[in-house]
Amino acid sequence: MTQAWRMVARSHGGPDVIAREAFDPGLPGEGELLIAQDAVGLNFIDTYYRSGLYSAPLPTPLGAEGAGHVAAIGPGVVGFAVGDKVGCAVGLGAYATHRMVRADQAVRIPDAVTTQDAAAMMLKGMTSCFLAEDILPLQPGQFALVHAAAGGVGSVLVPWLRDKGVIVIAHCGSPEKAATVEADRSLSGPLEGLASVVRELTGGRGVDIVYDGVGKDSWAASIASLRRRGMMVSYGNASGAVPPISLLELSRGGSLYVTRPTLYDYVATPQELARTAERLFDRMARGVVNTVIGQRFALADAAEAHRALEARQTRGSTVLIP
Repeated sequence: MTQAWRMVARSHGGPDVIAREAFDPGLPGEGELLIAQDAVGLNFIDTYYRSGLYSAPLPTPLGAEGAGHVAAIGPGVVGFAVGDKVGCAVGLGAYATHRMVRADQAVRIPDAVTTQDAAAMMLKGMTSCFLAEDILPLQPGQFALVHAAAGGVGSVLVPWLRDKGVIVIAHCGSPEKAATVEADRSLSGPLEGLASVVRELTGGRGVDIVYDGVGKDSWAASIASLRRRGMMVSYGNASGAVPPISLLELSRGGSLYVTRPTLYDYVATPQELARTAERLFDRMARGVVNTVIGQRFALADAAEAHRALEARQTRGSTVLIP
């Protein structure tokens, strides 16, 4: 095996704390796979671990999402063979040429899906799956507001919802990004006026559900856009963490529901992971969702990729190539 290396955060801070280091992945133990990675997915959650918003021991191996081929198999593993095309989107350590994962956290990638597409899609696609399918049983004709609709999750979630017959109001940070989103209504502009526009588009009622990966900056607009007994789904912190909220705020808003979900709680068992991946690959095969790789960076340039992501200069998905 060639020399393995990875990108880690040696301290908490900005992109400059990301450093390259050589490491020995070793041989897979009981129930483990060693993956030689072809591509790594870039996600906003990576910046949370780098900055220290999410805690992990230092130096912190970065990245959750990667895809490649099985290089070695540990004792007790069944269902995988050396050379199989696989991906993993849970845990840390994806920013690496080689990655050791538990076999029950790996997903076999269909022949029709490339490893780059899988790395670009798995975390965002499986997140979109549980957001659209598992949090609330949305019916055709219901309304959803999707923030950051041109981003990694948004660009998958919008067509997924529309395939279900949900009426999607998309919001983006710029008119240029909004123009790329095929929603029922694609909006841009200040968040301060968004709720009034949403009310107008829904006949004064408000939307049934809001999908908000922006966080602090969009919280007030999201809450104000919901119908009575609507569902607020806060799944990201791109603008910073949502400050503490009062339960009375939810009462005054119309007996609102709020959830702060993470993918890991929706793929907590091998069966849940397999089912989620199956639904994602089905939508990919049917053309419901398409992988849009807006940019590629060398893995060694991970700091540059983080800067572009945090400056809102990326579109669609971003992959890092070892």
